[in-house]
Amino acid sequence: MAKLKPAIVEGRPQRGKFLIFGAPRFFKAELTEMLDTIRSGWWGTGPKVAQFESDFARYAHTAHAVGVNSATAAMHLGLDILGVGPGDEVITTPLTFVSTANVIEHVGAKVVFADVDRTTGNIDPVEIGKKITKKTRAIIPVDLYGRPADYGAIMKLARKHKLYVIEDAAHATESWYKGKKVGSIADLTAFSFYVTKNVATGEGGMLTTNNKSWADKVRVRRLHGLSADAWKRYSAEGYQPYEGVYPGYKYNMMDIQASLGIHQLKRAEKNLKIRNRYWKKYTSAFKKLDGVIPPAADEVKTVHARHLYAINLELEKLKIGRNKFIDALKAENIGAGIHFTALHLHKFYKDKYGFKKGDFPHAEWIGERTVSLPFYPHMSEKDVEDVIAAVTKIVNFYRK
Repeated sequence: MAKLKPAIVEGRPQRGKFLIFGAPRFFKAELTEMLDTIRSGWWGTGPKVAQFESDFARYAHTAHAVGVNSATAAMHLGLDILGVGPGDEVITTPLTFVSTANVIEHVGAKVVFADVDRTTGNIDPVEIGKKITKKTRAIIPVDLYGRPADYGAIMKLARKHKLYVIEDAAHATESWYKGKKVGSIADLTAFSFYVTKNVATGEGGMLTTNNKSWADKVRVRRLHGLSADAWKRYSAEGYQPYEGVYPGYKYNMMDIQASLGIHQLKRAEKNLKIRNRYWKKYTSAFKKLDGVIPPAADEVKTVHARHLYAINLELEKLKIGRNKFIDALKAENIGAGIHFTALHLHKFYKDKYGFKKGDFPHAEWIGERTVSLPFYPHMSEKDVEDVIAAVTKIVNFYRK
């Protein structure tokens, strides 16, 4: 039987209309809330942010949640309030977005990478243990694609060596680890509400903690280091003078963003059910497809947030590389992403630290062959079937 030709070699595209890789979705509730905010005249950090923080703290089973303008800001503030700085080392994964390591640079500390587990893509606690020195102050694990890292082992290591753990949960709003909600496990946890995230506010983030002193410091430092929030100074309660108590940052969340987040969060669990259905549909198809490795099975007693569906290509079985594979998908009118190329091979980190290929082989292996497929709740069943058909067509055509 002749192989179907992919569109990239003059075959017929799987779809007539391009299926974008990811897109947010909003409903009337968000619009109504935003209009209420706009009409109120209070667009900055105010009562809607306070409500979103309260809702999120309850959702994450944590004592405190502080709204900020990004997960990057949340992680930076976390390191800042802990006093991590020059002369300190922070251990993180090389398989992540640049911001996870960038915030370590922002506070003047040294980035120390520990390799990942090749099956899950999450940082390997055994490798973390090898990188701990007298200068280590903190660990920043990443819940890659929405899969919680191994917090049993990571927190045990951290407590043994008196280290802080700042969890990068940018992908993991809905996640649980062995009966504990992500957001309540690490010392501090950073969430993202970027436009492509499961809960989206365009830009935005949240930092959670069970430590009141830390939460209070974050609230001050997120808004210029002022002693009182602006909305409290100018509210009906009366003018409240402020004082600069710390050289802080412009990291605050706006009420306009929170207006979206309040309602996005309410739909998170309903959307997760749809994501689970599409996840199973993808995995059922790809586990039978020679040349593709679907995501690993979930760990016992954990909940995967299903943020990204990323396959790994078995390049040794294919005649094309990962980038050409993505080009072929695009020709089928299907978008795709890369999450992530190994960070230690990016120019800045390679040049500064002298990293080279071979330093973190598992992160490199994944980074060279990972492809993130379209995966969001308002895709249709037909959209999912088109992605499966296109991937199958391309793999079958280019298999050695």
